[in-house]
Amino acid sequence: MRILVLGAGGYLGGHVTKRLRALPGTRVLVGGRSPAADVTLDLASDRPNVLAGALARARPDAVVNCAGATGGDAVTLAEVNARGPAVLCAALREAAPTARLVHLGSAAEYGPGTPGLRVTETEACLPAGPYGATKLAGTVAVTASGLDAVVLRVGNPVGAGAPPTGLPGRVAALLAEAEEEAASASGGGAGSWAGPVGGTGDGPVGRSGGGPDGGAGGGPDGGPGAGPELRLGDLSAYRDFVDVRDVACAVELAVTAAAALPPVLNVGGGEAVPVRELVRRLADAAGFRGRIVEADGSGSARSAQVSWQCSDIGAARLALGWRPSYSLDASLEALWAAHPVRVAAP
Repeated sequence: MRILVLGAGGYLGGHVTKRLRALPGTRVLVGGRSPAADVTLDLASDRPNVLAGALARARPDAVVNCAGATGGDAVTLAEVNARGPAVLCAALREAAPTARLVHLGSAAEYGPGTPGLRVTETEACLPAGPYGATKLAGTVAVTASGLDAVVLRVGNPVGAGAPPTGLPGRVAALLAEAEEEAASASGGGAGSWAGPVGGTGDGPVGRSGGGPDGGAGGGPDGGPGAGPELRLGDLSAYRDFVDVRDVACAVELAVTAAAALPPVLNVGGGEAVPVRELVRRLADAAGFRGRIVEADGSGSARSAQVSWQCSDIGAARLALGWRPSYSLDASLEALWAAHPVRVAAP
């Protein structure tokens, strides 16, 4: 079986590629702009006929599209998240019409959820911003293509390699930086949590060595003697977190499924977790025992607009036999253990 993976250099794409390469009797080809790619292409700018030529030469039995942009202006988001899937489908219809397409969508396509409820694939999509809107446009292009295709709507992925553009990766980076600084200041080893910790959460907050008002460090009442402090944005939102390894497993099952699949399947943890709980549990995994302070007014606009996200994953269980196998704690432990700052430390 020949599988072409697009976006293999990204967070999800890296895990997906590793998983697929372990399949017996499978050759995994990497497609992208890098000169080292097996198939050179650019979904953001290539014309359909150019992509079709590249696909014809690759002769894939399946294509997995992990390419996507989570940040940038609206033009960048539209080029990668909306145009990319549309032009890919046009090229596949011409060059490899029988290949299965597995496209990674996002739970952000749904927009704000209803607290206490899990959203199913049939719910109306009302994305809250350009990211969700452009991902939804990509999903529509795939589901309307007439190809043997499925969109996996992924929740909030967590695990080793999580980028700093998302909250788990950003908090891990702050904790790793703080651990390094604390160890250097105290002359101790990793885990010598001494001195203040600062950084950003959902929004930019300056480095601080004290209480919520940015004053001197102190105990719970702001007095002297407190340990480190991590200042973040508003953490009141609820999110559906899923281990990145479980996402890769879902992709494998979708690629290898013998029968036709539903057009869209939710791939999430199936539970709404308070973001502040995730931060606290990641801090626990890091051995951080300081205070976590939520600075008023510093949260992201998207978090304010979407206070609840939770996906119903029953359809993926029925269609793929898939369910999450990693706990959130296991995901956070993997994220912390693999953080590059810690891995590179002596």
